[in-house]
Amino acid sequence: MTGTSSSQLAGVASTSAPRSLGYRIGVLTAAVIAAVAVNAGIAALAVAAGAPAHFAPLTLPVFAGCTVVPMVVGWFAWRAVSRRVRDPRRTMPQIALGVLIVSFVPDVLLLVTGFIPGATLVGVISLMAMHIVVMGVAVVGYRLAERR
Repeated sequence: MTGTSSSQLAGVASTSAPRSLGYRIGVLTAAVIAAVAVNAGIAALAVAAGAPAHFAPLTLPVFAGCTVVPMVVGWFAWRAVSRRVRDPRRTMPQIALGVLIVSFVPDVLLLVTGFIPGATLVGVISLMAMHIVVMGVAVVGYRLAERR
């Protein structure tokens, strides 16, 4: 025996939990910031390529909200599913790909119907690229957040 008492071990366990939560929050916050920053670049490129600057989904308040909310909701879904499936490393990427494909449906409908003023091919393709960024950054962030 090394002389470590159970009370000392309990103290170590209780102090590591907040660090773990802090680590996860830090990783997820960094992922959200990275995704919003990359999406800001995509929006700027889209406008430079001819998408109307007034196309609402390419404005910061809209795409930032549509980045943050799915990433936060996705984290809780990721955690819930990964706790319930036998092989999360295999299952989670398949689910993420399915969600990504479904996320393109409103974009295609937008292109076909133009239900948001200013929708152009460049603007809609940019939105699809933003979906890919959000999913890619989210999956990497979720995996990194689970490592601790």
